[in-house]
Amino acid sequence: MSSKQLNETSKFLSYVLRHEPQAIGLQLDSEGWADIDSMIAGAAKDGRILDTALIQAVVSSSDKKRFSISDDGQRIRAVQGHSTSSVSLQHIEKEPPEFLYHGTATRFLASIRQQGLIAGSRHHVHLSQDRSTAIAVGQRYGKPVVLKIEALRMYQQGFKLFQAENEVWLTSHVPEKFLCEI
Repeated sequence: MSSKQLNETSKFLSYVLRHEPQAIGLQLDSEGWADIDSMIAGAAKDGRILDTALIQAVVSSSDKKRFSISDDGQRIRAVQGHSTSSVSLQHIEKEPPEFLYHGTATRFLASIRQQGLIAGSRHHVHLSQDRSTAIAVGQRYGKPVVLKIEALRMYQQGFKLFQAENEVWLTSHVPEKFLCEI
């Protein structure tokens, strides 16, 4: 399989498993799981060729560990990043490290300074443990800037933070007082 095919399939899986499962007639349960055979059939009706081997290759080759396959190999889900209201993943609350990072583009800074980091259309704000990941995320949206979050102080003040299966940290909101540009 070519890296182009893996990349295009990963983008498609992100689209249907995070945002628009109904685009191919797919049903997700409340934990985000979809039946792999149903996804293959829905994709075929949409003119996209998927098979179990390609899906498994995307899951295993993803450096960001965006997806997981169930223990029985019959279902797949995105591990975070959902905007669809049918999914409500139950992440385990966890004490974070002292600092976490968020990558964004400079054009969003004025809004962030006013309202902090908000989830927007997604269920959570995504935070990383290292600056390099945050920079890479910020570059997707324009000229990158990295925000340093006082995550442990947030947690100590009652904010809930969770860690997804792929090590991404999640929270519902980061008030401006816990942010600084670096």
